[in-house]
Amino acid sequence: MISFEDFKKLDLRIAEIIDVKEHPDADKLYVIQVKLGEESKQIIAGIRAHYSTDELIGKKIVLVNNLEPATIRGEESNGMLLVASDGDDLAILMPEKDIPSGAQIR
Repeated sequence: MISFEDFKKLDLRIAEIIDVKEHPDADKLYVIQVKLGEESKQIIAGIRAHYSTDELIGKKIVLVNNLEPATIRGEESNGMLLVASDGDDLAILMPEKDIPSGAQIR
Protein backbone atom coordinates (compact mmCIF):
# COMPACT_ATOMS: atom_id res chain seq x y z
CA MET A 1 0.00 0.00 0.00
CA ILE A 2 1.11 3.56 -0.67
CA SER A 3 -0.22 6.65 0.99
CA PHE A 4 -2.31 9.25 -0.79
CA GLU A 5 0.60 11.66 -0.27
CA ASP A 6 2.87 9.28 -2.21
CA PHE A 7 0.29 8.96 -5.00
CA LYS A 8 0.09 12.76 -5.30
CA LYS A 9 3.80 12.81 -6.16
CA LEU A 10 3.04 11.24 -9.55
CA ASP A 11 2.74 13.74 -12.39
CA LEU A 12 0.38 11.95 -14.78
CA ARG A 13 -0.23 13.81 -18.04
CA ILE A 14 -1.88 13.39 -21.41
CA ALA A 15 0.76 13.22 -24.13
CA GLU A 16 0.41 13.00 -27.89
CA ILE A 17 2.66 10.61 -29.80
CA ILE A 18 4.30 12.60 -32.61
CA ASP A 19 6.96 10.16 -33.84
CA VAL A 20 7.84 6.48 -33.44
CA LYS A 21 10.98 4.62 -34.48
CA GLU A 22 12.12 1.07 -33.90
CA HIS A 23 14.81 0.93 -31.23
CA PRO A 24 18.15 0.27 -32.98
CA ASP A 25 19.29 -2.30 -30.39
CA ALA A 26 16.11 -4.02 -29.16
CA ASP A 27 13.45 -5.97 -31.07
CA LYS A 28 10.68 -5.30 -28.53
CA LEU A 29 11.20 -1.56 -28.03
CA TYR A 30 10.12 1.66 -29.72
CA VAL A 31 11.76 5.07 -29.37
CA ILE A 32 8.77 7.41 -29.09
CA GLN A 33 8.63 11.21 -29.25
CA VAL A 34 5.70 12.72 -27.35
CA LYS A 35 4.31 16.22 -27.01
CA LEU A 36 3.00 17.59 -23.70
CA GLY A 37 1.61 21.01 -24.51
CA GLU A 38 4.66 23.00 -25.69
CA GLU A 39 7.15 20.47 -24.27
CA SER A 40 8.47 17.43 -26.14
CA LYS A 41 10.28 14.42 -24.74
CA GLN A 42 11.47 10.97 -25.67
CA ILE A 43 10.32 7.73 -24.06
CA ILE A 44 11.18 4.09 -24.67
CA ALA A 45 8.35 1.56 -24.65
CA GLY A 46 8.25 -2.23 -25.03
CA ILE A 47 5.11 -2.37 -27.15
CA ARG A 48 6.44 -3.33 -30.61
CA ALA A 49 4.72 -6.73 -30.54
CA HIS A 50 1.35 -5.06 -29.95
CA TYR A 51 1.29 -1.86 -32.03
CA SER A 52 2.65 -0.75 -35.39
CA THR A 53 4.28 2.65 -35.78
CA ASP A 54 1.31 3.82 -37.87
CA GLU A 55 -1.14 2.83 -35.12
CA LEU A 56 0.72 4.93 -32.57
CA ILE A 57 1.33 8.26 -34.29
CA GLY A 58 -1.32 10.77 -33.25
CA LYS A 59 -2.59 8.75 -30.27
CA LYS A 60 -3.04 10.52 -26.97
CA ILE A 61 -1.72 8.48 -24.07
CA VAL A 62 -1.35 8.60 -20.30
CA LEU A 63 2.26 9.37 -19.36
CA VAL A 64 4.12 9.29 -16.06
CA ASN A 65 5.82 12.62 -16.65
CA ASN A 66 8.09 12.86 -13.61
CA LEU A 67 9.74 9.44 -13.73
CA GLU A 68 13.49 9.62 -13.24
CA PRO A 69 15.23 9.47 -16.65
CA ALA A 70 16.71 6.09 -17.61
CA THR A 71 18.97 4.93 -20.41
CA ILE A 72 17.51 1.81 -22.02
CA ARG A 73 19.83 0.06 -24.42
CA GLY A 74 21.61 3.31 -25.20
CA GLU A 75 18.50 5.49 -25.65
CA GLU A 76 17.25 7.93 -23.00
CA SER A 77 13.71 7.55 -21.70
CA ASN A 78 12.07 10.50 -19.93
CA GLY A 79 8.75 9.04 -18.84
CA MET A 80 6.56 5.98 -19.11
CA LEU A 81 3.37 5.38 -21.02
CA LEU A 82 0.76 3.37 -19.13
CA VAL A 83 -0.81 0.17 -20.43
CA ALA A 84 -3.22 -2.46 -19.16
CA SER A 85 -2.19 -6.07 -19.65
CA ASP A 86 -3.82 -9.46 -19.14
CA GLY A 87 -0.49 -11.24 -19.50
CA ASP A 88 -0.81 -12.00 -23.22
CA ASP A 89 -2.05 -8.74 -24.69
CA LEU A 90 -1.85 -5.12 -23.73
CA ALA A 91 -3.75 -1.92 -24.38
CA ILE A 92 -2.45 1.62 -24.09
CA LEU A 93 -4.43 3.77 -21.67
CA MET A 94 -5.98 6.70 -23.54
CA PRO A 95 -8.37 9.50 -22.58
CA GLU A 96 -12.04 8.89 -23.30
CA LYS A 97 -12.53 12.38 -24.79
CA ASP A 98 -10.27 14.61 -26.86
CA ILE A 99 -8.25 16.64 -24.39
CA PRO A 100 -5.14 18.73 -25.07
CA SER A 101 -1.71 17.21 -24.66
CA GLY A 102 -0.13 18.33 -21.41
CA ALA A 103 -3.40 18.09 -19.48
CA GLN A 104 -2.87 16.91 -15.91
CA ILE A 105 -4.55 13.75 -14.67
CA ARG A 106 -5.99 14.11 -11.19
